[in-house]
Amino acid sequence: MARTIAKDHEAKREAILQTAARFFADHGYDRASMGKLAEACGVSKALIYHYYPSKDALLFDILDTHLTALAEVVETAAAQPESPQQRLRGLIRSVLIAYRDSDAEHKVQLDALSSLPEDKQTHLKALQRRMVGAMSDCIEAVEPERFSARSELLRPVTMSVFGMLNWFYLWHRPGGAVDRDAYADIVADLVIGGLPAVCAGEVGG
Repeated sequence: MARTIAKDHEAKREAILQTAARFFADHGYDRASMGKLAEACGVSKALIYHYYPSKDALLFDILDTHLTALAEVVETAAAQPESPQQRLRGLIRSVLIAYRDSDAEHKVQLDALSSLPEDKQTHLKALQRRMVGAMSDCIEAVEPERFSARSELLRPVTMSVFGMLNWFYLWHRPGGAVDRDAYADIVADLVIGGLPAVCAGEVGG
Protein backbone atom coordinates (compact mmCIF):
# COMPACT_ATOMS: atom_id res chain seq x y z
CA MET A 1 0.00 0.00 0.00
CA ALA A 2 2.81 2.40 0.88
CA ARG A 3 4.47 1.90 -2.51
CA THR A 4 1.19 2.66 -4.34
CA ILE A 5 0.84 5.95 -2.44
CA ALA A 6 4.47 6.85 -3.15
CA LYS A 7 4.08 6.22 -6.88
CA ASP A 8 0.87 8.27 -6.98
CA HIS A 9 2.58 11.08 -5.10
CA GLU A 10 5.45 11.15 -7.61
CA ALA A 11 3.12 11.04 -10.61
CA LYS A 12 1.15 14.00 -9.29
CA ARG A 13 4.35 15.92 -8.57
CA GLU A 14 5.61 15.34 -12.12
CA ALA A 15 2.27 16.41 -13.58
CA ILE A 16 2.37 19.61 -11.54
CA LEU A 17 5.96 20.28 -12.64
CA GLN A 18 5.16 19.85 -16.33
CA THR A 19 2.03 21.99 -16.22
CA ALA A 20 3.73 24.64 -14.11
CA ALA A 21 6.64 24.87 -16.54
CA ARG A 22 4.24 25.51 -19.43
CA PHE A 23 2.21 27.95 -17.34
CA PHE A 24 5.28 29.95 -16.26
CA ALA A 25 6.62 29.94 -19.82
CA ASP A 26 3.32 31.19 -21.26
CA HIS A 27 2.42 33.76 -18.60
CA GLY A 28 5.77 34.76 -17.12
CA TYR A 29 6.97 33.58 -13.73
CA ASP A 30 6.60 36.93 -11.98
CA ARG A 31 3.01 37.40 -13.18
CA ALA A 32 1.85 33.83 -12.60
CA SER A 33 -0.30 33.22 -9.53
CA MET A 34 -0.54 29.95 -7.66
CA GLY A 35 -4.32 30.16 -7.88
CA LYS A 36 -4.29 30.34 -11.67
CA LEU A 37 -1.65 27.63 -11.78
CA ALA A 38 -3.90 25.34 -9.71
CA GLU A 39 -6.70 25.93 -12.23
CA ALA A 40 -4.34 25.05 -15.10
CA CYS A 41 -3.32 21.87 -13.27
CA GLY A 42 -6.94 20.96 -12.55
CA VAL A 43 -6.25 20.68 -8.81
CA SER A 44 -6.87 22.78 -5.73
CA LYS A 45 -4.49 25.50 -4.62
CA ALA A 46 -4.15 23.60 -1.34
CA LEU A 47 -2.84 20.55 -3.22
CA ILE A 48 -0.18 22.67 -4.94
CA TYR A 49 0.95 23.90 -1.53
CA HIS A 50 0.93 20.32 -0.24
CA TYR A 51 3.77 19.61 -2.67
CA TYR A 52 5.45 23.01 -2.71
CA PRO A 53 5.42 25.54 0.16
CA SER A 54 6.05 28.47 -2.20
CA LYS A 55 6.19 29.47 -5.84
CA ASP A 56 9.98 29.71 -5.54
CA ALA A 57 10.15 26.10 -4.34
CA LEU A 58 8.13 25.00 -7.35
CA LEU A 59 10.32 26.98 -9.74
CA PHE A 60 13.46 25.52 -8.19
CA ASP A 61 12.19 21.95 -8.61
CA ILE A 62 11.31 22.61 -12.26
CA LEU A 63 14.79 23.93 -12.98
CA ASP A 64 16.69 21.45 -10.81
CA THR A 65 14.91 18.50 -12.44
CA HIS A 66 15.48 19.90 -15.92
CA LEU A 67 19.12 20.91 -15.48
CA THR A 68 20.15 17.77 -13.60
CA ALA A 69 18.81 15.57 -16.40
CA LEU A 70 20.41 17.80 -19.03
CA ALA A 71 23.81 17.79 -17.29
CA GLU A 72 23.75 13.99 -17.21
CA VAL A 73 22.95 13.85 -20.94
CA VAL A 74 25.74 16.30 -21.77
CA GLU A 75 28.37 14.56 -19.64
CA THR A 76 27.45 11.14 -21.03
CA ALA A 77 27.73 12.38 -24.62
CA ALA A 78 31.01 14.17 -23.87
CA ALA A 79 32.55 10.95 -22.53
CA GLN A 80 31.91 8.81 -25.61
CA PRO A 81 35.03 7.04 -27.01
CA GLU A 82 34.90 8.61 -30.47
CA SER A 83 37.06 10.99 -32.47
CA PRO A 84 36.93 14.59 -31.18
CA GLN A 85 34.87 15.67 -34.19
CA GLN A 86 32.34 12.86 -33.82
CA ARG A 87 32.13 13.37 -30.07
CA LEU A 88 31.33 17.06 -30.55
CA ARG A 89 28.72 16.23 -33.18
CA GLY A 90 27.15 13.71 -30.84
CA LEU A 91 27.13 16.17 -27.98
CA ILE A 92 25.46 18.90 -30.02
CA ARG A 93 22.82 16.45 -31.23
CA SER A 94 22.25 15.13 -27.69
CA VAL A 95 21.61 18.65 -26.38
CA LEU A 96 19.04 19.37 -29.08
CA ILE A 97 17.30 16.04 -28.51
CA ALA A 98 17.27 16.66 -24.75
CA TYR A 99 15.63 20.03 -25.40
CA ARG A 100 12.80 18.32 -27.30
CA ASP A 101 9.57 18.43 -25.29
CA SER A 102 11.37 20.67 -22.77
CA ASP A 103 10.89 24.01 -24.51
CA ALA A 104 8.83 25.32 -21.59
CA GLU A 105 11.43 24.31 -19.00
CA HIS A 106 14.16 25.82 -21.15
CA LYS A 107 12.32 29.13 -21.52
CA VAL A 108 11.67 29.27 -17.77
CA GLN A 109 15.35 28.60 -17.14
CA LEU A 110 16.37 31.53 -19.35
CA ASP A 111 13.70 33.90 -18.04
CA ALA A 112 13.24 33.10 -14.36
CA LEU A 113 16.34 31.52 -12.82
CA SER A 114 17.45 34.94 -11.56
CA SER A 115 14.20 35.26 -9.60
CA LEU A 116 15.29 32.58 -7.13
CA PRO A 117 17.20 33.20 -3.88
CA GLU A 118 20.96 33.33 -4.24
CA ASP A 119 21.64 29.91 -2.70
CA LYS A 120 19.21 28.25 -5.11
CA GLN A 121 20.77 30.08 -8.04
CA THR A 122 24.21 28.89 -6.94
CA HIS A 123 23.12 25.25 -7.11
CA LEU A 124 21.51 25.64 -10.53
CA LYS A 125 24.41 27.63 -11.95
CA ALA A 126 26.75 24.82 -10.85
CA LEU A 127 24.73 22.45 -13.05
CA GLN A 128 25.03 24.92 -15.92
CA ARG A 129 28.80 25.11 -15.40
CA ARG A 130 29.03 21.32 -15.63
CA MET A 131 27.42 21.50 -19.08
CA VAL A 132 29.59 24.39 -20.21
CA GLY A 133 32.70 22.56 -19.01
CA ALA A 134 31.82 19.38 -20.91
CA MET A 135 31.07 21.31 -24.10
CA SER A 136 34.25 23.35 -23.72
CA ASP A 137 36.37 20.22 -23.35
CA CYS A 138 34.85 18.71 -26.49
CA ILE A 139 35.42 21.86 -28.53
CA GLU A 140 39.00 22.20 -27.32
CA ALA A 141 39.72 18.57 -28.26
CA VAL A 142 38.88 19.31 -31.91
CA GLU A 143 41.67 21.90 -32.21
CA PRO A 144 43.92 21.48 -29.16
CA GLU A 145 46.98 23.20 -30.64
CA ARG A 146 45.02 26.21 -31.82
CA PHE A 147 43.31 26.65 -28.46
CA SER A 148 46.61 26.19 -26.69
CA ALA A 149 47.82 29.25 -28.60
CA ARG A 150 44.54 31.16 -28.25
CA SER A 151 43.07 29.91 -24.95
CA GLU A 152 41.08 33.13 -24.51
CA LEU A 153 38.86 32.10 -27.43
CA LEU A 154 37.62 28.83 -25.92
CA ARG A 155 34.94 30.33 -23.69
CA PRO A 156 33.42 32.66 -26.31
CA VAL A 157 33.33 29.81 -28.82
CA THR A 158 31.70 27.53 -26.25
CA MET A 159 29.08 30.10 -25.31
CA SER A 160 28.41 30.79 -28.99
CA VAL A 161 27.58 27.11 -29.47
CA PHE A 162 25.15 27.21 -26.56
CA GLY A 163 23.68 30.39 -28.04
CA MET A 164 22.89 28.55 -31.28
CA LEU A 165 21.35 25.66 -29.37
CA ASN A 166 19.53 27.57 -26.66
CA TRP A 167 17.55 29.80 -29.02
CA PHE A 168 16.54 27.03 -31.41
CA TYR A 169 13.11 26.83 -29.79
CA LEU A 170 12.31 30.45 -30.69
CA TRP A 171 12.38 30.04 -34.45
CA HIS A 172 12.00 26.31 -35.06
CA ARG A 173 8.60 25.01 -36.12
CA PRO A 174 7.84 21.25 -36.15
CA GLY A 175 7.52 19.96 -39.70
CA GLY A 176 9.72 22.70 -41.10
CA ALA A 177 12.55 22.27 -43.58
CA VAL A 178 15.17 21.82 -40.82
CA ASP A 179 14.59 19.28 -38.04
CA ARG A 180 16.73 18.81 -34.94
CA ASP A 181 19.11 16.33 -36.56
CA ALA A 182 19.68 18.60 -39.54
CA TYR A 183 20.22 21.62 -37.34
CA ALA A 184 22.66 19.67 -35.17
CA ASP A 185 24.73 19.02 -38.31
CA ILE A 186 24.55 22.70 -39.27
CA VAL A 187 25.86 23.79 -35.87
CA ALA A 188 28.57 21.12 -35.83
CA ASP A 189 29.71 22.03 -39.35
CA LEU A 190 29.83 25.73 -38.45
CA VAL A 191 31.91 25.03 -35.36
CA ILE A 192 34.28 22.38 -36.71
CA GLY A 193 34.72 24.13 -40.05
CA GLY A 194 35.03 27.56 -38.48
CA LEU A 195 37.57 26.87 -35.76
CA PRO A 196 40.62 27.17 -38.03
CA ALA A 197 39.42 30.61 -39.16
CA VAL A 198 38.64 31.74 -35.63
CA CYS A 199 42.15 30.85 -34.46
CA ALA A 200 43.90 31.68 -37.75
CA GLY A 201 47.49 32.79 -37.76
CA GLU A 202 48.36 31.65 -34.26
CA VAL A 203 49.70 28.15 -34.88
CA GLY A 204 52.80 27.53 -36.94
CA GLY A 205 52.96 25.18 -39.88
